[in-house]
Amino acid sequence: MGFDRRIFMGSNHKNKIVLSVGGSLIVPNGGINTKFLRDFNKFIREQLAENKDRQFFLVAGGGRIARHYRDAGADVIGHELTRDDLDWLGIHATKLNAHLIRTIFRDLAHPYVVKHYEIIRKAEEPIVVAAGWKPGWSTDFCAVMLCEDYGIKEVINLSNVDQVYDKDPSKFSDAKPLDKISWRNFRKMVGDEWTPGMSSPFDPIASKRAEELGVKVVVLNGNNFENLNKYFKGKPFVGTVIE
Repeated sequence: MGFDRRIFMGSNHKNKIVLSVGGSLIVPNGGINTKFLRDFNKFIREQLAENKDRQFFLVAGGGRIARHYRDAGADVIGHELTRDDLDWLGIHATKLNAHLIRTIFRDLAHPYVVKHYEIIRKAEEPIVVAAGWKPGWSTDFCAVMLCEDYGIKEVINLSNVDQVYDKDPSKFSDAKPLDKISWRNFRKMVGDEWTPGMSSPFDPIASKRAEELGVKVVVLNGNNFENLNKYFKGKPFVGTVIE
């Protein structure tokens, strides 16, 4: 992979941005969120119109699709699915969502969804869409791998929460939102193990690799496009910076 990476680096001087789009935004409970996708489509096109040098790498999460398949499989066989099967169901869910996003941006997007991360392709199009790849890799980890492969130092992680908290707000009423946190302290919070379907602001394995690479992650609520626009314009915003 290193050989391909050396060829790629320096071949494209666009302002590259990795946007990890949480599956909870694309497919929450109740089906595909077309309102979010319409707003997201408009926002990305406006951003590209304002800055022609931008190139977005959009990483699609799986959302509720994988959980529905997981629950159906367990219901039929009467016990939990294997970790490998859980991983593959999640991967295919991300691929389905990624193809939907690529279809929406068909006129602007690279014609193939990034899925084999050992193959580094030169992509000139303003939008490149990515999905999950193999068992053991969350889409958070895929986003960090894109940073490594394409020389990017920041991931904008869109989810359905405004900020990261110092502890689980659904369990602790005194949980406090964090504007900024170091990788060291964040990793103490989330631990060192990732499991398929895990609910975490950023997965532990991806966090470890991001820290090693010096990649900054910004957690923002993907439903708040006004706030997201403030971040892109360098204005005060609501979110959490992990670095």
